[in-house]
Amino acid sequence: MDLLALADFNLVARHGGFGRAARAAGRPKATLSRRVAELEADLALRLFERGARVLKLTEEGRALFQRTGALLTELDEAAAAIAAGGETPRGRLRISAPLLFSQSAMGKLAAAFALKHPAVRLEVTTEDHAVDMIEEGYDLAIRVNPDPDESLVGRVFLRDRLVVVAAPRFARPKRDRAVPAVLSRADDQSAAWDVAAPRGSVRIAFDPVLRLSSLMMARDAVRAGVGAARLPISLVAGDLAAGTLVHWGDVAGSEIALWALYPSRRLLSARVSAFLDHLQAAFPNGTPDELAAYISPG
Repeated sequence: MDLLALADFNLVARHGGFGRAARAAGRPKATLSRRVAELEADLALRLFERGARVLKLTEEGRALFQRTGALLTELDEAAAAIAAGGETPRGRLRISAPLLFSQSAMGKLAAAFALKHPAVRLEVTTEDHAVDMIEEGYDLAIRVNPDPDESLVGRVFLRDRLVVVAAPRFARPKRDRAVPAVLSRADDQSAAWDVAAPRGSVRIAFDPVLRLSSLMMARDAVRAGVGAARLPISLVAGDLAAGTLVHWGDVAGSEIALWALYPSRRLLSARVSAFLDHLQAAFPNGTPDELAAYISPG
């Protein structure tokens, strides 16, 4: 495959037309049209549907654009880095991160990274669902306890666990007595929490009085004394230390692992490596205490 023709195809696909691509690149429109036609002939595929005023990618063209665009960008960045005499992180870095981690830590992480690597254009998108990193153009995804995926590789950079907490005015529940509870969407449909308490494992029955869409909202409601909740210990460590919340026990089997993932078939770019190093420096041991200290004010 002619890489120059492939690069011209990506240029046209990215700009949505031969005229716009020609103006952006300072290239003759006729040249781009000829190179794309040659690529279509070599592949024996139609890559664009050509109308009088509209140019649309075919299904095959869209697949080729999605699979080759990032690779060509990496080749350009590698050449630029070598020409500059080193592997300086540069270019766009797109990261997908879950809601709670984004709200509590990502702003501080992103700001520190931007100051350290001004040649990188960092973009962070918050979403809890799994993303298709290749199709959606992400370089890195941070996920909680992700399902195995052969197309992705990565590393655990933080661990956490869930605990049941309540305001001090709430007495620890007696057997078979339900306590008022604040639930988040992370809670399952059970009617009790199994926790490891100082005197052994206990089951805490609860009666939901609030259902909230985020863990930070649930934490704030528990602080206000509405009821008990099941929350990450990193999120409530400061409250437990100050005595504004009381620890009723660790939730059984609630270990949380935060992974930094990237596509396995993509060469690890300098900017992705730099962000992985940035996470390692922020959380050298990957413990809940480190995350709690990082997100605490002041």
